Amino acid sequence: MKNLLRKLFSPFLNKLESGTEPYLYKPSHRFILLVMGVLFSALGIAVLWFPVGQDPTYFLPVVVFGGAGFFSLLVALVGTERAVATIWGSKK
Repeated sequence: MKNLLRKLFSPFLNKLESGTEPYLYKPSHRFILLVMGVLFSALGIAVLWFPVGQDPTYFLPVVVFGGAGFFSLLVALVGTERAVATIWGSKK
């Protein structure tokens, strides 16, 4: 399943996983990225759950928080160590 997701989202992951420069990876970075992904996704779902009105701009926070949560979860769950380090900007 992980390989299928990596292949499906390879355009996003390849940008984060490219490069040959040294990087600094810590397992806690992946855990924090996973927690942030869950929090952003929950916030996006919560905003979607409580409809405010008929204004189309209402969906802007849903897209922003939901997208950030999905991207964070994607990198945390199927990304390599280099992808996680790139998100954090960790360089040796």
